[in-house]
Amino acid sequence: MQMLYFGWVRQRIGLPAETVVPPDEVRDVDGLIDWLSGRSDAYAEALRNREALRVAVNQELCEFDAPVSVGDEVALFPPMTGG
Repeated sequence: MQMLYFGWVRQRIGLPAETVVPPDEVRDVDGLIDWLSGRSDAYAEALRNREALRVAVNQELCEFDAPVSVGDEVALFPPMTGG
């Protein structure tokens, strides 16, 4: 699974992207974030407030109950603003 991090999520984790192999029981974005949060304090801090996160799976904005599987691209980023 390819993970992409943007904005302050990238800054707090310290990586722009990485390939991860979550355990089989990770089946949705919520489970993926729980698993990532257990990897280190940096992940836990970056991902602790889900209300401040947005997610896209395979370049489609989605909710935290969206399914994920091997081969997916998952992007985590702060809410977008614009003008």
